[in-house]
Amino acid sequence: MENFFIRYRNETVLVAILFAQVIGLATQVRVPKPGAEPGQSSRLIRVWAVNMVTPFQKLFVYTGSGLRSVFSNYIDLRNVREQNQELQKQLDQIRLEKASLQQEVDQARRLQALLDFKQTYIAKTLAAQVIGTSGTDLSRVIYIDRGTNDGVAAGMAVITPDGIVGKVSRADRRTSQVLLISDPSSGAGVLLERQRLNGVLKGSASGVPVIQNVMIGENIEVGDSVITTGGDRVFPKGLKVGTVTHVAPDPEHDPFLAIKVKPAADLSRLEEVLVVTELGERLPAVAEEEKPRTASEMLAQRLPSVKKKVEEAPAAGSTARPQATPQKPATNPTPAKPTPPPEERPQ
Repeated sequence: MENFFIRYRNETVLVAILFAQVIGLATQVRVPKPGAEPGQSSRLIRVWAVNMVTPFQKLFVYTGSGLRSVFSNYIDLRNVREQNQELQKQLDQIRLEKASLQQEVDQARRLQALLDFKQTYIAKTLAAQVIGTSGTDLSRVIYIDRGTNDGVAAGMAVITPDGIVGKVSRADRRTSQVLLISDPSSGAGVLLERQRLNGVLKGSASGVPVIQNVMIGENIEVGDSVITTGGDRVFPKGLKVGTVTHVAPDPEHDPFLAIKVKPAADLSRLEEVLVVTELGERLPAVAEEEKPRTASEMLAQRLPSVKKKVEEAPAAGSTARPQATPQKPATNPTPAKPTPPPEERPQ
């Protein structure tokens, strides 16, 4: 090996100089960020590094998730019968609650339609795999294996079935960076569900989200549920955020409270997330007005045994109605004899 470098010393020095120049140019050259606002760019060396590291990260994550899924599938097969029985009980309870609340839901829809109230809903989502984290407490972000080539753009909401996670802060071609709700620079509009109080969810340096802009004196209790309001135009209304874990006066923002929240989604163990790529607005459906019914129809609906009698009554009435019989023309029982012609009359 030493003889090789001595023999090709000039060529080796030339290659090293060219490599150093390429690295220096890549450090200085900036390229526009895909999917970002005009004027925003990133260094070329960063783009190269991301493209080189991403395949190895994906291979490591996919291999680990595959092994975990094989083991978890075996564990999930146990105690399936008990779980099915419990789910059946829950399903029966939900059916009873649905039947009791259906009338109130119809009334609420009619009132919302009168107010021309538009509901924001999730029209389209994209599943993504978490392939890395920031690795520091100063910036709480994660990286996913979806980018602008898959339709992801900066500002899109990222959620899980358990609750909200954060929003896309930067999108590259094949990967994206997600800012978690526990980061100090994040923010989301939230609602304390029991009290119907609005607030702003902000991250903190300790990694615990805190609700701000709630006045002292409000009846906030530990365990209260927190959901999104939809007013920030990022997260749709009604998504789970978490539960209240601590309530105390905020010394930095008097006279407001500092309400600590435990996120519904486990932000430290994220593996798969959903990117909300499209939001829509719709008017709630209005329940059709019931047509007026007669007393007999209402009685037949409440008493099934009467239904048959009610249906038979019109039929019986139609058959009992007398039918008019055509009258036959009156005839003389003894028809008159024909009068003979004059020439044939007897003298």
